[in-house]
Amino acid sequence: MQEDSIFTKIIKGEIPSYKIYEDDKTLAFLDIQPETAGHTLVVPKIQVDKIYDLPDDYYGALWTTVKKVAANLERVSGQRSLIKVIGTDVPHSHVHVFSLDPNRPAETDPPMADPEELAKQAAKFVLK
Repeated sequence: MQEDSIFTKIIKGEIPSYKIYEDDKTLAFLDIQPETAGHTLVVPKIQVDKIYDLPDDYYGALWTTVKKVAANLERVSGQRSLIKVIGTDVPHSHVHVFSLDPNRPAETDPPMADPEELAKQAAKFVLK
């Protein structure tokens, strides 16, 4: 049996959080290290490390909650909502939802890829 993640402890009420939304399959709460005001984490109520390993019903519920949270954040903040899935800091699937900060410097765009290299990658990674 795996040890409970910090998110599972939050879901169980063992660690306090600032809840934004909750239903039977998901919980959304404010990030304690926010990139912008209202930065929210959306988590499934089952502890699964990789988002793509979630059962389909939890996967769908997660994205439905992300959609609700993002729309609400955009309405309240007046800024476009950004969605980010990183998945390396806590072994519990989660999605970050936060506002675009127009005062934050933009990251440098990566260089354009070589078309031949893209063709090779497409052949390698195509879903079968």
